[in-house]
Amino acid sequence: MSEHWKAAAFKARVDEVLCSFVAAEADQFADIDPALVPVARQVEHAVAGGKRLRAAFCYWGWRAAGQPDSDALVRAAASMELVHAAAIVHDDLIDDSALRHGRPTAHVALRGALRHRPRATNAARSLAMLVGDLLMSLAGQLFTTSGLPAAYLGRARPLWAALARELIAGECLEILHTGAAPDTSASLKVIRYKTAKYTVEQPLLIGGALAGAGGRLREGYSAYGLPLGEAFQLRDDLLGLFGDPEHTGKANLDDLRGHRPTALLAETWRLADDKDREQLRTLLGRRLDGNGLEAVRALMRRLNAPERIEAMITTRVDEATQCLHGLAVPAHATAALTTLAQSAAIRHH
Repeated sequence: MSEHWKAAAFKARVDEVLCSFVAAEADQFADIDPALVPVARQVEHAVAGGKRLRAAFCYWGWRAAGQPDSDALVRAAASMELVHAAAIVHDDLIDDSALRHGRPTAHVALRGALRHRPRATNAARSLAMLVGDLLMSLAGQLFTTSGLPAAYLGRARPLWAALARELIAGECLEILHTGAAPDTSASLKVIRYKTAKYTVEQPLLIGGALAGAGGRLREGYSAYGLPLGEAFQLRDDLLGLFGDPEHTGKANLDDLRGHRPTALLAETWRLADDKDREQLRTLLGRRLDGNGLEAVRALMRRLNAPERIEAMITTRVDEATQCLHGLAVPAHATAALTTLAQSAAIRHH
């Protein structure tokens, strides 16, 4: 790969790694018994799409530390996408989401393998949980068999433990705060641990650890990665409610129906007066339909809650990109990380 960041070319490399690795693993899984074929296909579907941002951040954590392009590093970076795939399968299951990227989620799709069985819905959910577990296992396998020297891999091993611990902590916090009184600080903490760290900060740190990055550079990665990761999820909050489902691949009602502790809802609550809060309680207390969705949107717009979230995104992207100027990294790495910051926070899906 040249010194100029070519996102499409990098994505193609990651896609090739994931497609061949996961297809081979899924085939071995299905060979155990023909009944496992639908489960194996869901493992493959889980990694079929995506922007590959997590792999890109891992790659540039390596390159910014002065290391050259490496196919082995791309394989290691691709493992970040398997972590993401596992998290998505589990998240959709926890949230009972029906669609992801415009397709049925794993626990919905697997009902087809259990037609006419008793408790088919519960059984499909159990199968989906195991799909997510297998994907997380495959992430570790791809990382350790990437072809990088064992000494390099050993430097990054503690970060894998932190990644898993913090990701699961964030998911637990979201569950614990779901249905509670909206609170912006609590929502931002959920965002930080459930999404920001494993989307930007931890991939960067893992790439840097593989490359032997020093302490100052690792601190810079965190200073860049945390606010940018938060901006990424804040954008998701906005797209989840105001985005076009044709582009996002998700239903606009999911977050509201699930009473999820998004920062958008928390800011709406903070800006609302007693009358507005009573209206919001009434709307969220019933089974929301299209009319209810429009009423919530109208309330949020009147209170300027979307604009507040946009301002939070802008502040965090600015903070992240300013951090880059203080790092002693190659100019092409600064340019790539600046481009990635825009891609993560300014998007329509």
